[in-house]
Amino acid sequence: MSKAKLAAVVVAIAVIAVFPLVFTNPTVTEIAIFALMFMATSSAWNGFAGSSGYFSLGHAIFFGVGAYAFTIIANDFKMAPTSALFFLMPVAGVFAMVAAVGVGAVALRTKRHTFVVITIGIFFIFQLLGFNLNVTGGASGLQVPTPSNWNAATFNNPFYYAAAILLGFTVLLYWIIKRSAFGLQLLSIRDDEERARGLGVPVWRVKLSAFVVSAFPVGMAGALFAYLIGQIYPQTVFNPLFDLSWALMTLVGGIGTIVGPLLGGVVLESIQQYLNLYLSNVDIYLIIYGVVFLAVMFWMPRGIVPTVVGAVKRRRGTPTGPTSIATSDDKQPAKPDQTAGLIVTAKGATE
Repeated sequence: MSKAKLAAVVVAIAVIAVFPLVFTNPTVTEIAIFALMFMATSSAWNGFAGSSGYFSLGHAIFFGVGAYAFTIIANDFKMAPTSALFFLMPVAGVFAMVAAVGVGAVALRTKRHTFVVITIGIFFIFQLLGFNLNVTGGASGLQVPTPSNWNAATFNNPFYYAAAILLGFTVLLYWIIKRSAFGLQLLSIRDDEERARGLGVPVWRVKLSAFVVSAFPVGMAGALFAYLIGQIYPQTVFNPLFDLSWALMTLVGGIGTIVGPLLGGVVLESIQQYLNLYLSNVDIYLIIYGVVFLAVMFWMPRGIVPTVVGAVKRRRGTPTGPTSIATSDDKQPAKPDQTAGLIVTAKGATE
């Protein structure tokens, strides 16, 4: 990582750390919480879809599983509603990973276009289970333990920093994966699945592993969401618009990049929360999303981050490299002939 990029990371961390101390309005902090949360889930969605080429419209399953796992455990064990409950988030993430094993074992045996349809179908199965199982409270939902001693001035800060830690964990996770042999195997599958299989990459196992790993941050985000809103319903946590939002945030920012989902998430989620708070028509954000998406796809079809990076490199007179969606923020992907050799190396390093 260059000094300039390292400095940018340090500045970003500092800004996130002091944000609730500078902007003390609880409404502003709440908008920031949702923005951080959805930046994390968009990054997790992109970590799978952007690297494998398989677009999932079922990741909201893991969000809902995480929310229900958190709530059921907290209620059944009669846990006190304090900051200690935040430590249940990783447990909720593990439950989401278990669900992902089952979903992925079925859906990932299909091709890309079929995979999208199957994830949608499985998602609605989970939503129907949420409405009809006693353990989920059915249509009446479940009450989440809520701290009674947190007033309006202090209530949001613990959630804000929990969301910030979740975002930092997710970004670091995919920064490491992107530079690993496992990440290289994923890119080889995305570029040419049959060729990767012929070179010895365990395609199904790699896809399933990436799918399961991506469920962990999403499940933790579901737990944080449940704790924040205090009451969950099947239609609230198993929401099909979540996946569409995460995909849109990623595509707008730049799929396959680290920064892209962060930029798309902070812009679009902040717009949504602001409109929800200050306008009576809470669904108007869908129109705004559509307008932003069309504008970006028309003028910047690769997404904001790859387009801006390419423009800067052209201005400096340096090669922009391939326009693949795998273009990273730090280095260009290998050329096809180089990739073949690297895949074999990656296979030996991971098996």
